[in-house]
Amino acid sequence: MENKIKISDNGPLEVSGDFQIVDSDGNEYIKKTKVYLCRCGLSNKKPFCDGSHKRGGFTSSPRAAE
Repeated sequence: MENKIKISDNGPLEVSGDFQIVDSDGNEYIKKTKVYLCRCGLSNKKPFCDGSHKRGGFTSSPRAAE
C-alpha cells in the first residue's frame, strides 16, 4: 500500500499506508493503516477527527496547483 495523504473537502486529512504518528514527546499513537486527522481544531479526539467539523461549519477545499 502506498503512503498517501488526502485532503477531504470541508473535513479531515485522510492518511493511509505505512506511517507512524508520534506526539511531541516521541510517544507513538496506536498504529493503523488509515486514520483521519482533524483540520478544523474542534475535535475532542485530537489529533484525530471526531466529525466536529460538520457541526462547526468548517470549510476548506484546497486544490493542488497544476
